[in-house]
Amino acid sequence: MAHTLRLKEHPYRHLIDTLDDGSIKFFNPHKINDLRYDKLPFSVRILLEAAIRNCDGFYIKEEDVQNILDWQRQQCKAEVPFSPARVLLQDFTGIPAMVDLAAMRDALAKHGVDPGLVNPKCPTDIIVDHLLQIDYSKWSMKNQELELIRNKERLQFFKWCSKAFKNVNVVPPDVGAVHQVNLEYLSKVVQLSDGWIYPDSVVGTDSHTTMINGLGILGWGVGGIESEAVMLGQPVSLSLPQVVGCKLVGSINPLTTSIDIVLGITKHLRQAGIAGRFVEFFGPGVSQLSVPDRTTIANMCPEYNATVSFFPVDHRLGVLRAEIKALTLLQVIEINLSSMVPYVSGPKRPQDRVAVNSMKEDFHSCLDEKVGFKGFHIAKEKQETRVPFLHGGQEYQLVHGSVVIAAVISCTNNCNPSVMLTAGLLAKRAVEAGLEVKPYIQTSLAPGSGMVTHYLNASGVLPYFSQLGFEVIGYGCATCVGNTAPLPEAVVDAIKQGDLVACGVLSGNRHFEGRLCDCLRANYLASPPLVVAYAIAGTVAIDFETEPLGVTPEGKKVFLRDVWPSREEVQETEEATIIASIFKDLRGRMEKGNTFWNNFECPDSVVFPWDLKSTYIRSPNFFNKLSKEMPVPQSVENAHVLLFLGDKVTTDHISPAGSIARVSAAAKYLLSKRLTPREFNSYGARRGNDAVMTRGTFASIKLQNRFVGKAGPKTLHIPSGQMMDVYEAADRYQRDGVHLIILAGKDYGSGSSRDWVAKGPYLLGVRAVIAESFEKLHKNQLLGMGIMPLQFLPGQNADALELSGKEKFTIILPENLGARQQLTVKTSTEKSFTVTALFDSQTDVICFQHGGLLRYVARTLL
Repeated sequence: MAHTLRLKEHPYRHLIDTLDDGSIKFFNPHKINDLRYDKLPFSVRILLEAAIRNCDGFYIKEEDVQNILDWQRQQCKAEVPFSPARVLLQDFTGIPAMVDLAAMRDALAKHGVDPGLVNPKCPTDIIVDHLLQIDYSKWSMKNQELELIRNKERLQFFKWCSKAFKNVNVVPPDVGAVHQVNLEYLSKVVQLSDGWIYPDSVVGTDSHTTMINGLGILGWGVGGIESEAVMLGQPVSLSLPQVVGCKLVGSINPLTTSIDIVLGITKHLRQAGIAGRFVEFFGPGVSQLSVPDRTTIANMCPEYNATVSFFPVDHRLGVLRAEIKALTLLQVIEINLSSMVPYVSGPKRPQDRVAVNSMKEDFHSCLDEKVGFKGFHIAKEKQETRVPFLHGGQEYQLVHGSVVIAAVISCTNNCNPSVMLTAGLLAKRAVEAGLEVKPYIQTSLAPGSGMVTHYLNASGVLPYFSQLGFEVIGYGCATCVGNTAPLPEAVVDAIKQGDLVACGVLSGNRHFEGRLCDCLRANYLASPPLVVAYAIAGTVAIDFETEPLGVTPEGKKVFLRDVWPSREEVQETEEATIIASIFKDLRGRMEKGNTFWNNFECPDSVVFPWDLKSTYIRSPNFFNKLSKEMPVPQSVENAHVLLFLGDKVTTDHISPAGSIARVSAAAKYLLSKRLTPREFNSYGARRGNDAVMTRGTFASIKLQNRFVGKAGPKTLHIPSGQMMDVYEAADRYQRDGVHLIILAGKDYGSGSSRDWVAKGPYLLGVRAVIAESFEKLHKNQLLGMGIMPLQFLPGQNADALELSGKEKFTIILPENLGARQQLTVKTSTEKSFTVTALFDSQTDVICFQHGGLLRYVARTLL
């Protein structure tokens, strides 16, 4: 950090102020005495303070500080650096990042340089929360035991990291989900380090990092590659953002949950077209929102492509602030909270909202619609199909819309205690009314942290969750990331027999088609109480106003309105159970760990002793043939198209996180290592093994490749005309020395952040991706691995240019490559067209010329 320099060399030393007796120092931007400062949005002020404090003349220059101060004229023009106070990693993305740093230590050692130089310079927290799998939906301790045994190699590696690297804190498993632990424990609002105070800020390798903005802490999600650069002392580069003011007015409807509010706000902001901007909330409606409400709203900003949704610190966080002056903002959006009504999202995408009172009608229209984001194209005569099956010796029936997975998850949108308590009180009333959940429905309760279990237990609702089948399955991400136990065979057989559109309902934040279970075509995101309600009903095709949730043994019809608790009852319960002692208990669990974790032995060495037999942890070849000199980037010549893709290709399509299919290229590799299918685990669990992850790249069963007539992880090997696994085709191309590119449509790389969406294509030999548009985070990830993100000119795409994808492509690189430069692409059919190279700054160009961020950082250390 800049304040570690000698103060007499710091260009902004005149802004240093002290507190109390002078032992605590800080940089005070108010002392700039510039009228422009008073007109800065609060989020931009945090960028300015960080730039002032870290101004070292190298990574951050005085020019950068002046550009931020001149925000009104420089927004959307200047590229500025930001050095966050800390980095947050969850284990899915954390393990490949730490594997890369361990491999970088090897590379330095081979060149005779002290490997101990490789350490995160920025404090880094790793939360081990993505290991949990639901093997037993009603036996949480058994799940936890299997989690620790199944992931022994990974946990030993994390334990080594916590000892071998400086500035690394590992939060052990069985504590909670990264999003919630970050909010409850790791966030400081104000950081204190070596006698200096400064605003807390964070970048994290989790798409839900943005929740932190609800606490007045600036933070957003980045790729694993970018996070590694920040860990090693480099700032994040971003275009100085335009800030949109969101004025909240009106009063909240008593029946509206925080989830309904967040979905309503998400809809408004998505329609406003605010991609890449900061959103700041203000207005009289803000005071009605609790801190959990704000984090819930802030969580959703990736869904409407904003960078952050920021709530400046106010009285609810103990500090008063002035109201935002809307005149300083170019755009103000007003949202009336009174207009919010209960919604769910689905059946395939979070942005497709459905009002709960229209759910039955909407689902039936989805059956009629052609196959797409909202359609399944089920013939009219087959929409009334009923398939009987036996479960536990009793006969049941499945129909279109039957719920077979119902998961109450309390992280991200649902870390808000009010919605969890609403669900618990609803469960209590339902049980008391004599209602139950059918036993074949796979139900689970995944608390985001131990705090949730604590307050559910203290409020007395936990036993009622249990009676409906919602048992605590452990602490960590499970259903959202595809770590769901297989459904009963009889249920799967019935779904397949009737070609049924069966459903999953979860209170998580991710539900793309095929993610929960490959036999489920419809998945809905809903608030926790609605998950419980749909589980009791057993179907999503229900009108809660006119149809009962169920019928009691005495024949009495029970409607949702009969068991839904009042807002006042929920608030009283929350006030009585959410107390400070819960947070102290969490702190103890994090610091002490558990017996299994504490007993783990790990190597005591500066470089990691790789086990060549390990199928979880492997040293990647990112640093092969690393030289001290920067290489000269070569043009792409006579490249074949590995994949010809359409619009909305998500990171789930590029690098799936769920189970490893038995017929996949990754499965073939694991079988060759003498593992059985039961030992495959998930792609997410094996992110520390490049051999698995390369074979898992583009392995999604829902991948739509225009070279192939149906969905699946296949492609055309153009020279031979054969269809084969994507990995096998890429391997064959690489053995033949053939360059590869990818053609795609709009919004390439949308979805959760994960580094293997760029590392995988890099190892497959992909040199460039040509698309109509990119999700910004993914574009940065491609650059971070030395892959060129190239954009068709406006109005052009593969179809407009009449590209078949079977041509050979040559991309000419000029000697002096610059930011946003246009390049010429020539094809073997003598057709040529122009694309824009999405290098936003000269820093991007330098990174690309070095072959990506990892090689750049390693070369810098050399």
